[in-house]
Amino acid sequence: MVFFMPGELILKNLGIKMKGKILRHRLQKREKTVVYFTILVFLIALGTTALSTTSPGITVYVSADGRGNFNCDGSNDQVEINKALAYVAENPQFTTVHLKGPNTYIISDSILIGNDTILEGDPTAVIKLEDKAGWPKNKPLITQMDNSGSQNITIKGFEINGNHDKNKEKNRGEGYYNHIYFLNSSNIQVHSMYMHDGHGDGLKIERSSNIQFYDNRIYKLGHDGLFAIQCQNVEAWNNTITCRTNSGLRILNSNHVKFHDNIIDSFSHWSAGGSGILIEKTTGVMSDIEVYNNTIHNTYGPGIWLLGYGYSYPMEEAENVYIHHNVFYGTGTDPNIDWVGGIVTSGFYNTLVENNVFDGTYHAAIIHMYPTGGSTDLSPKGTGYTTIVRNNIIVNTLQRTKDPNGTGYGVINYLPETHSFVLENNCFYNNSAGDYMNASSTSDIHVDPHFANEINHDYHLKSTGGRWNGKTWVKDTVSSPCIDAGYPESDYSKEPENNGNRTNIGRYGNTEWASISGNRPGYVVWWNQLFSPEWKTFRLFLKMFFLFCFNVLY
Repeated sequence: MVFFMPGELILKNLGIKMKGKILRHRLQKREKTVVYFTILVFLIALGTTALSTTSPGITVYVSADGRGNFNCDGSNDQVEINKALAYVAENPQFTTVHLKGPNTYIISDSILIGNDTILEGDPTAVIKLEDKAGWPKNKPLITQMDNSGSQNITIKGFEINGNHDKNKEKNRGEGYYNHIYFLNSSNIQVHSMYMHDGHGDGLKIERSSNIQFYDNRIYKLGHDGLFAIQCQNVEAWNNTITCRTNSGLRILNSNHVKFHDNIIDSFSHWSAGGSGILIEKTTGVMSDIEVYNNTIHNTYGPGIWLLGYGYSYPMEEAENVYIHHNVFYGTGTDPNIDWVGGIVTSGFYNTLVENNVFDGTYHAAIIHMYPTGGSTDLSPKGTGYTTIVRNNIIVNTLQRTKDPNGTGYGVINYLPETHSFVLENNCFYNNSAGDYMNASSTSDIHVDPHFANEINHDYHLKSTGGRWNGKTWVKDTVSSPCIDAGYPESDYSKEPENNGNRTNIGRYGNTEWASISGNRPGYVVWWNQLFSPEWKTFRLFLKMFFLFCFNVLY
């Protein structure tokens, strides 16, 4: 037992009381700190919200449900959309007009967009031309406010329905109802759009620069998907285009152009259109044009059409078009014209066609010719036009439908007096009329290229060393003769090891998906093939077979 003196007991009680006061003080202080901190966080959040409502980049919403900043009623909806765009143009702190979906905005007049503006929408937001609109030629659905020129404009994310079938009193391809049009403009982007059923172009743009057209779905317009006239720095990629009346992508007298990674086709109908890509020159300089990594198939006209004509021009004004690493199949189905094929070209100097695959093209894979008999003389006026054809695979060419006699070659030169081919290290196989007409080569090979799956348009080359199947590397029982058979001076640095220190012929030559060099003993190949992913079904069948035999015997 512990005894305390009276003084000690008082001091001890006093200490307990003091500690209690200190503890309560600390708790009160902590509670105040929490309150102050909460208020501070609230003020910061309030300030951030306040700043966000006054900072650049605010979006103005257009809707049809009454909840937008501007609200449409399904009639003359361009009125409210134009008010929203005008508001953004007049208030620099705003940059974007957003069309809310799901809704169809019916327009009876053009939509006008100003500088430094984004016009965007939900994928379910649709701008649709009214029935029987009756507009004059060259009046587009969407265009610039200032006819003298515009800059920094983006159009993205929504749908444009040209309402072709309810406006049949106007003809396609004559300048009616282009979806988007710009003139004398710069820094124009059109992407992630769905444009369809029109009378004219998807995007027509003239005398402009820095144009980007990508991630769009284009279906049955009435002219070109993209038509750039006298433009500089044009790039179109990752578009899916079904042509009608004319081309998927087209340039006229434009330079510094890249068309890549697009899928372009057509459909079987008299209105199905012309070429997949049209490169056209009458004036100006066209010396920096590159077309690559595209898949062009079943077009009505040629897959790609290069056409230089008009007054005579020097070589440096129409040269060095580079067409490489594309796939063409079934192009040139039009039964009413004779200028069909994979690539039809005239009037361009030193065109390089390299590492492409042409499979089942009508007429020929590559042709020197131009259309005749029209109201315009399309003949080139110079001489010495050369097309270099290198490292391509050309197989299964067919006769064209119109005047088929004498067609079906791999390469045809109808203009030997002014045009010539240089053929280097190509592979020709199974072309219905033969490989050359008015052309020749000493370095081409004439063998089965051994594609991985030609029926399904997998043009990777079979290889015992290794082939990319889209997911992984697999080994085949045979190797394509096109492996390590390309032009000796061609670059092969992008091909995986072992690459034989020489490029492959075909679409995947000098790419990271090029088939690997190497010859292995037959038993090694069969063993590897047996345990490859592609033989999984066979291994399962083999297992069931042995189990069945075991059960029968025992």
